[in-house]
Amino acid sequence: MRYEDERTDGRKMAEITLDEFHEEASAFLDAHARRRSEERFVWGEGSDAVDLFKEVSPEEEEAELEAAREWRAVKFDQGFGWITGPEEYGGRGLPRAFEWHWQTLEAAYDVPDQRFFGISLGMVAPTILAHGIPEVRQRYLRRLHRGEMVGCQLFSEPDAGSDVANAKTRAVRDGDEWVVTGQKVWSSGAHYSDIGEVLTRTDPEVPKHQGLTMFLVDMAAPGVEVRPLRQLTGGAHFNEVFFHEVRIPDSHRLGEVNAGWKTAITTLMNERASIGAGGVVDIKLANIPQLVETVRHLGLARDPVTRQGLADLVVKARVLDYTNQRALARVRSGQAPGPELSITKQALSDLMTSTASFVATVLGPRVAADTGEWGTYAWAKFVLGMASMRIAGGTEEIMKNIVGERVLGLPKEPEADRDRAGRRAPVPTV
Repeated sequence: MRYEDERTDGRKMAEITLDEFHEEASAFLDAHARRRSEERFVWGEGSDAVDLFKEVSPEEEEAELEAAREWRAVKFDQGFGWITGPEEYGGRGLPRAFEWHWQTLEAAYDVPDQRFFGISLGMVAPTILAHGIPEVRQRYLRRLHRGEMVGCQLFSEPDAGSDVANAKTRAVRDGDEWVVTGQKVWSSGAHYSDIGEVLTRTDPEVPKHQGLTMFLVDMAAPGVEVRPLRQLTGGAHFNEVFFHEVRIPDSHRLGEVNAGWKTAITTLMNERASIGAGGVVDIKLANIPQLVETVRHLGLARDPVTRQGLADLVVKARVLDYTNQRALARVRSGQAPGPELSITKQALSDLMTSTASFVATVLGPRVAADTGEWGTYAWAKFVLGMASMRIAGGTEEIMKNIVGERVLGLPKEPEADRDRAGRRAPVPTV
């Protein structure tokens, strides 16, 4: 099949088939990377680490980020850094099918870890493209996709929980600038990010969804303070970010004033799509062989309860994989992503929770105390890291509401800050 796209000026792009793209991409990868060797899990061999999130020292993280930047620059310059993006911003303007094909090809090669760009390219860049003014698009999109910059998301707040619209971080206009004061929390990668998209309250007198405005903020600007949040696993992937009268130019506003909820939805939908349909699914399906060997090592291979628990995990993993494939098939065919992505995110969280529960049951004290036995205590970080998986991209309760209301058509759940007539509850005074 031959694809062609319209340029913005009405002229045709050079035509290219998927087969021709495959040859071009394969030749590039062969010249710049080494194919991954096929790995088979063997009990007692190699590392037994089982982490939900990769945890390294600050020095190792900095080195890995630099290597990731270099790889992104190389593939961007050769036309593989933003395959679906508009040409005027450095993209190639090809259909999504080409992007998915590239990702499949690249996964077979040993390239630097690209986890640093998940939020940049999966959430921040699409929001800039949809809501930024042309000057902002020109300034940031190419640099984000080339790896010259990293972006983070600044939505969650200590008092808001999963109620994103309940943001209290204030932005007050001062001429051509906005002065931002407040706090954000659970901000992944904020400590190595160059820019962040921050949701602020610009009108506290209107219903909460109507008084929000989104901005791009320079993470090195005066008044921005990033503090790491230490997790149960010992790592610090998340941060809390404080804004002490930070000045942001109005040109860096994403969308209209007080229309930030619409902008936030763009980010949130891309976030759920990234988590639900991302590489996390494939990585965690690969844990099944290790679980099987763990059960055998513990002498529980013939225990009916253990076998049933393991079988349940295998079934959940396969169903999740097939649901994910169905969602991606829609995208490859040019259709908009369906409700499968919200379902997939919820199913992924459920699979990870079930896996942690199963592992804790079969290992018992071994998962809590390091005896030095290979393949046992290594699961501790996985079990301890599960809480973040149930929150990331929207809590399980929020995702169930989305599926119930928008997919199944069930009545909308009453909001805590409104009375039965739908009126906003008065703010208590002291």
